Amino acid sequence: MSNRACELYLEERILSADPLELVRLLYDGAIGAVREARQALAAGDIRARSQAISKASAIVLELNAALHHSRGWALSQRLAALYDYIFKRLLDANIQQIDAPLAEVLGLLSTLAEAWRQIANQPEMPEAGSPWAAPSEPPDSGAPQAWSL
Repeated sequence: MSNRACELYLEERILSADPLELVRLLYDGAIGAVREARQALAAGDIRARSQAISKASAIVLELNAALHHSRGWALSQRLAALYDYIFKRLLDANIQQIDAPLAEVLGLLSTLAEAWRQIANQPEMPEAGSPWAAPSEPPDSGAPQAWSL
């Protein structure tokens, strides 16, 4: 498949995706960019490493910006703190030109992506139209809900 055909396919997939699918696409993009950065670092390709880290950083910033803090309570706050940490580790990797922060970020993003896949498979996901929205108040039982991270 040509590069243009791949771009058109991805564009159509994005335009027709529901919010949960968009989140999964963002995680996939960030994970792919971190993998590219690690490969470029190993190959000594400074430009490619920097571009890949910049792409991953931009995706993490977009994920953070999409959080609904006014509608969520603990979930959005935890995700924001984690995205901030991931962003800082990406900066560390780029500045220090080392693999350890990239490996850590790859693990964190992979874990988050898997959690979102599990959320999508839950039949009673709250506010299915908005994956970023958590309940407006904590559950009465005091126990965490199955979809919380």
